[in-house]
Amino acid sequence: MSAPTAESLAESLRPLTADPPRAAIFCDIDGTLAPIVNRPEDSRIPEDVARLLSRLGREYGYVACVSGRAAAEARRIVGVGCIAYVGSHGAELLEPGSSQAQLLDEFVNWEGRVREFVDRRQDDRDLKLLRIRIEDKGPIKAFHWRDVPDEAAAENWLHRVAHEAESGGFDIHWGRKVLEIRPPVPVDKGQAVKRMVESSGVRTALYGGDDMTDIDAFDALEALVASGDLDAAVCVGVRSSEGPRAIVERADIVVDGVSGFKDVLAALVQ
Repeated sequence: MSAPTAESLAESLRPLTADPPRAAIFCDIDGTLAPIVNRPEDSRIPEDVARLLSRLGREYGYVACVSGRAAAEARRIVGVGCIAYVGSHGAELLEPGSSQAQLLDEFVNWEGRVREFVDRRQDDRDLKLLRIRIEDKGPIKAFHWRDVPDEAAAENWLHRVAHEAESGGFDIHWGRKVLEIRPPVPVDKGQAVKRMVESSGVRTALYGGDDMTDIDAFDALEALVASGDLDAAVCVGVRSSEGPRAIVERADIVVDGVSGFKDVLAALVQ
């Protein structure tokens, strides 16, 4: 699927632009708003993208960034105060103006156990030799091996960690050169999008993302249209060399990288 022209993009987005106060915009951060970087703490969104989000947050009924990161970290990276942030793949919600994210009760009960499991591996000699990095995502912890000296060896070591985590009762998730250790609580971006649509009362919605976890949000929007809870939905797939083919196959609109998704945001501005 080729990138849309300005005219075709405007036509595809018309369900939202026709009535912005009753429309919602949801989007992933890493790989969608911000380029993928070797160290997750170095991630930043371009200033022009932040300005677009700020403007959309004032014009549209509901705007939220939906991330695997902790909600507070997501807001720090994006830096826009008038929109909502969903963290930990849907386990946290940080509303505009709020100082603290709301966390699902089920995750609260497991957060300490996840931290203890990961902390026990902090001093592992192999982790240090392989230069695997650990990211604190609140109730979720992540091991990153992007751009380490021996990525294959790092991934093999992490497969053992994943097996230990599953044996210990935790959920795991493999992403783009990242392994997440999660509480065994069913949660995904699609559930979060569904809750936000139902609570906000919007009638149209868009979701943009680049990875497998974003497919859950595509599914949720399609189900909401099928049930009559939404009049229309638009799924935007952000294409990349590392991204899954499914994100392109399932999307209504396919764009190339962060710059392509910025064009989508610009086309939504009234």
